[in-house]
Amino acid sequence: MSTLEIKDLHVSVTTDDGPKEILKGVTLTIKDGETHAIMGPNGSGKSTLAYSIAGHPKYDVTGGTVTLDGADVLAMTVDERARAGMFLAMQYPVEVPGVSVSNFLRTAKTAIDGEAPKLRTWVKDVNKALGDLDLDPTFGQRSVNEGFSGGEKKRHEIAQLELLDPKVAILDETDSGLDIDALKVVSEGVNRFRAREGKGLLLITHYTRILRYIEPDHVHVFVAGRVAESGGPELAEELEANGYERFLTAAPATV
Repeated sequence: MSTLEIKDLHVSVTTDDGPKEILKGVTLTIKDGETHAIMGPNGSGKSTLAYSIAGHPKYDVTGGTVTLDGADVLAMTVDERARAGMFLAMQYPVEVPGVSVSNFLRTAKTAIDGEAPKLRTWVKDVNKALGDLDLDPTFGQRSVNEGFSGGEKKRHEIAQLELLDPKVAILDETDSGLDIDALKVVSEGVNRFRAREGKGLLLITHYTRILRYIEPDHVHVFVAGRVAESGGPELAEELEANGYERFLTAAPATV
C-alpha cells in the first residue's frame, strides 16, 4: 500500500521584496488506488505544491511534512524522491537538445531501478508505450522535447509515466495545450497507469474536460495557498457551472 501524506505544508519563494509565502498550510493524503484532482484559479499555488513535493530548489519549505509510505520526502534529494516512487509530469516540459528520447528513457529507468533494463525487452516496451500514445517508433530518435508540438510533449510525459512506473504520479496541467484527440490519447495513458495495482494520482488542472476522461475520487479547490474545500466529482461540476467566485469571496485576506 502506497500513501503520500502532506501535512500542514508551508512553502515560500524569494522575491525582490523578500520571502513570499505561497502555500499556507496544505494537508492532503493520497492513498494507492485514489485519484485526486486539484482545481483553482491562477496563482493559487497548485504548481507550487507539485514542484515543492518534487524538490524544486526555487521553493523553500518552511513548515509541515511530506511522507511517502512513512519516509520523509523532504529529507530526500530530487533523485531519491524519484527512486522512492514519485513522478512529476511538468506543465512546461523542457527541451534537452542532443539527448535522444530513447537514451533519456533508458537512462532514467536505469537510475530508478538501479540496473539497466534488458535491451531486447526494453525496446519492445518503449515501442509499445510510444505506440499506445500514437507516437511513431522513430520518435525515440528525436532529441527530448526539441521541436515537439504541445501534444507530443505531453504524450512523451505520459510515455515516461508508463515506463518508469512510479508509486505516485503528479500531473501538472497535463491537459493544457491539448486538442481533443490528444487529450483522449493522454487520458487513456493515464488511465492505464491508474489501473495498475498500488498507484496514486494527483491531477492538477484548470478545467473539467480532462476529468470527463479521468474520473477523480476526490476534488480539492485550491485558493490562496490553501485547500478551500474538498469533495467528490460533483465539486468539479459545480466549478464548471459557477466558477471560483464563492471560494474567492470566502478566502482569507492575504498579508
